[in-house]
Amino acid sequence: MSMTMDIVQAGHRSGGMADLVIRVDGTRAPSAEAIADIGAACCAAEDRDEYGRLIVHVAGAPRQPWAGDLTLAGLSRWERVLRRLERLPVTTIGVASGDCGGVALDALLATDYRIADTSVRLLLPITAGATWPGLALYRLVQQAGVAAVRRTVLLGTPIEARGALALNLIDELTDDIATALAVMPSLSGPEVAIRRQLMLDAAVVNFDDAFGAHLAACDRVLRCLPAREAS
Repeated sequence: MSMTMDIVQAGHRSGGMADLVIRVDGTRAPSAEAIADIGAACCAAEDRDEYGRLIVHVAGAPRQPWAGDLTLAGLSRWERVLRRLERLPVTTIGVASGDCGGVALDALLATDYRIADTSVRLLLPITAGATWPGLALYRLVQQAGVAAVRRTVLLGTPIEARGALALNLIDELTDDIATALAVMPSLSGPEVAIRRQLMLDAAVVNFDDAFGAHLAACDRVLRCLPAREAS
């Protein structure tokens, strides 16, 4: 699977730090090379003193046949590297265009903020007479709800650009991707990952279980305040 990773100077928008950019080709199946490439991007992004944002460009959907060489071990490694992408201590931005399925949809749904042009269509690839049951299915349901994606999961119906925007699977729909990226803020550091996890947990845990985690996060911030350091 062909991927590329570039470092792009971000200028004043990202505090002078460079953006890391990775491109994911959704026409191919997951591979050891793809896992290694995203792993390398994650390693670089975790060096938050050097990089501002990780931008993930995705496009393409699998061609038939595409899953013949897949193994459970390989799929497990792919899903684990996506989980690592999902937990990075930097802002991750997905940029999508055209048909977006397979590994492209996997990667897009693991990012924090998604920008797409008006040609985008989100779809689950068809394999053995049904849609692919990977964790993109799980993320679609988690992020948009069962009713909203039922036709996509059961019938393979693509989610068109406007529909994806209405379901908040896409955050911004524009044909001027460069401008949208230029004005996007970025945050980095372990606090970003903590806020992301608190947000995700809020949808599934009750108040009493959330109480301690949120107070612990507040305590981390209070301990870092300059006034407290001075005193």
